Amino acid sequence: MESCGMSAIKYILFLFNLIFAISGIGIIVAGAIVLADVGEFSHFLEGRIIAPPIVLIVAGAIVFIIAFLGCYGAVKENYNMLIAFAVALLVIFVIELAVGIAAAVFKNDFSMVMKDSLKASMMNYTEADKMAWENVQKKLECCGIDNSNDWITAKGITSNTLPDSCCKDLPVGGACHTYDIKMLHTKGCFAELEFRVQNGAKVLIGVGIGIAFVEIAGIILACYLAQAIKREGGK
Repeated sequence: MESCGMSAIKYILFLFNLIFAISGIGIIVAGAIVLADVGEFSHFLEGRIIAPPIVLIVAGAIVFIIAFLGCYGAVKENYNMLIAFAVALLVIFVIELAVGIAAAVFKNDFSMVMKDSLKASMMNYTEADKMAWENVQKKLECCGIDNSNDWITAKGITSNTLPDSCCKDLPVGGACHTYDIKMLHTKGCFAELEFRVQNGAKVLIGVGIGIAFVEIAGIILACYLAQAIKREGGK
């Protein structure tokens, strides 16, 4: 006969996994939002900056799937499935921890890496670089790395002509020049990109910490129920 304690923990674990499945969807959404926010500027961002939200999306999908494994194991009181569920949660937890540590380590030098990438792109200024700069300057309403003066010494840019995207409200057929002070975007693109990435990192860290606590609780509950089933001879 099932004890009251084991019955309670079984239904608590079942409810937990329903919440866990919903949190998996939340993780996917959070990762997708961050990826959409910074992904369109991937030309200037290293893979190490783009990777965390992608990993979070994958982790969220796995969390959603294994939540059903936990629900089934709890309802059927299946020892093996509960252990498999606990191990899967532990693996996800370790992956998230590794990504978090890597992000924290890279945080110290990511600004320098991104600025170097912007400088290299501006100096090379291939067709792909041109398109990327047009996109970032239009979307973020910025000009150059720190300001419009960066274009003055850039390869292929004359002393007084700037990319059209450096100017706001540019008339059709008009050109953007260094002396068009009132029309120029005054912000540098580096600061705007850095702000976007930092905000995205805060979202990922917050979601990661929150789901880590949920995963630890799930591991403890699953192991407790699995041991209770084993003691009572359940399969």
